[in-house]
Amino acid sequence: MLFQRFEALIDVFKPSPDVAPPAGLLRFYAYYLRQIWPLMLAVIVVGFFAALIEVALFSFLGRLIDMTQATPSAAFFSQHSGELLWMALVALLIRPLVFGLHNLLVHQTINPGLTNLIRWQNHRYVLKQSLGFFQNDFAGRIAQRIMQTGPSLRDSAMQVVDALWHVTVYAGSALYLFAAADLRLVIPLLLWIIGYCATLWYFVPRIKDRSAAASAARSAVMGRVVDGYSNVSTLKLFAHTQVEENYTRDAMQTLLERFRLQGRTITSLDFTITCLNGLLIAGTAGLALWLWHQELISTGAIALAVGLVIRINGMAEWIMWVVNGIFENVGTVQDGMQTIVQPRLVQDRDDAEPLQVRQGGVRFEGVQFHYGKAGGVIDHLDLQVAPGEKIGLVGPSGAGKSTLVNLLLRLYDLQGGRILVDDQDVSRVTQESLRAQIGVVTQDTALLHRSIRDNLRYGRPEASEAELLEAARKARADAFIPLLDDGQGGHGLDAQVGERGVKLSGGQRQRIAIARVLLKNAPILILDEATSALDSEVEAAIQESLDSLMEGKTVIAIAHRLSTIARMDRLVVIDAGQIVETGSHAELIARGGLYARLWQHQTGGFVGVD
Repeated sequence: MLFQRFEALIDVFKPSPDVAPPAGLLRFYAYYLRQIWPLMLAVIVVGFFAALIEVALFSFLGRLIDMTQATPSAAFFSQHSGELLWMALVALLIRPLVFGLHNLLVHQTINPGLTNLIRWQNHRYVLKQSLGFFQNDFAGRIAQRIMQTGPSLRDSAMQVVDALWHVTVYAGSALYLFAAADLRLVIPLLLWIIGYCATLWYFVPRIKDRSAAASAARSAVMGRVVDGYSNVSTLKLFAHTQVEENYTRDAMQTLLERFRLQGRTITSLDFTITCLNGLLIAGTAGLALWLWHQELISTGAIALAVGLVIRINGMAEWIMWVVNGIFENVGTVQDGMQTIVQPRLVQDRDDAEPLQVRQGGVRFEGVQFHYGKAGGVIDHLDLQVAPGEKIGLVGPSGAGKSTLVNLLLRLYDLQGGRILVDDQDVSRVTQESLRAQIGVVTQDTALLHRSIRDNLRYGRPEASEAELLEAARKARADAFIPLLDDGQGGHGLDAQVGERGVKLSGGQRQRIAIARVLLKNAPILILDEATSALDSEVEAAIQESLDSLMEGKTVIAIAHRLSTIARMDRLVVIDAGQIVETGSHAELIARGGLYARLWQHQTGGFVGVD
């Protein structure tokens, strides 16, 4: 019950603004720490008292030695019982309670709570990034940065808090206690503090820079490893294991060199601090013995001084590693920030309303788009698709067909013009509502690494089991689904499909995708090479289902296999981002233009035209 209460102090999934975290490092830290500031304050206060108790015990050790020397043994307990009981209470009750409270706050509250709060908020923000964001980076590296930024930020923040109080309380208390015994005892400690600060001032910036460089190199290695694993089939097909090894080895060599450079800096820092600590111990012990020899301090003061500087010596070694850990974690946070704080390129307007589709008409007006290139991929394109009309987009590779449907889905923002659905500008409606009204079957169908059932329900989460089976039957997927076995106990609809659906054939993935869109039943349908992964026999078998799927919908279909879209109401031929021809199949063949040439190339000039 006690654990649960502390574990519930941070609400990881609490509502939070859906905005980019600040770009500056300190503001990035403050953005998350501010959300749990009462708990951070509690840790600081409890840490202060924990460090104070440790110093008090050292002080009592010196006091105890003086009491034993100054008091006859027979009267020792009667004269000092009150002080002894108080210190026993501190050691047996107060110290465990304070340290226990500190551990509960750190291990039950902040470590799991803050870590996963950062991960959750970063994931929510990154998940809504534009398509281009994910196309410009490795999925594995993005995920790694999301997962590592949380614990690295937490660890560095907690290490700073712990180091702050240990340095302040130990050094401050030692100076006070030494001065109380004899002011001259302060001299070695003051000199040590100056030397210690100068050492950190020299080494810390170098550790910071080299830790950041090592973190960046580690991220590069991760990117290359993920790239190789993600494309392992290509690697094996081209027999390029050695090439891949060399590609990764280059990045690992860079990482190794940067870690070695970081290690040299840490070793130099360690050696310098160790020398300073030796001087502190020898200087304090020698000076204390000389003062005792001159009868200026007591034996207890020697024990206090030597014991405390040995404790400070251990603390200094610990702080050195903490400083290294802090900047290694800061380097990881900085690396993660490169991904996390990027602004979203495609965002809903503040006044965006849900799209209301009444008929399903689509209109492209003066559309301009160029992917940030100098030349226009699509330049001042105008196209109107009437409600319920079924058009086919035709043209050579790179003509802009898939780009056009991506713009309709608002996966990218236009550089000029506008796109309307039932007279509603797609840039002024919410992205979620827009895409909810459009069903899409693409050429490169990637399934989620989940069960067949979960993949189908992506089309309509509330669909019943009977509706799932009916969609699978219409997509001609009912024949193979019952035979699926993932080798981990999943069968049929419960079988896992593997990453991106790798356990299924291309045709099977395509049929699952078609079944998913059948379930979605959106009024606007986009078929982007929807049957490209199917052989002619299977394509013919599900053509009836596709006809059923298209019934009553506005359809935009893209296909290089022209026979699959020849029956559309209208064909629109695009070349270099411009509409060059439009009309029915027969009209375009008779015109003898680009479409006729494409058709002739596919049929070899021998297949007759109806």
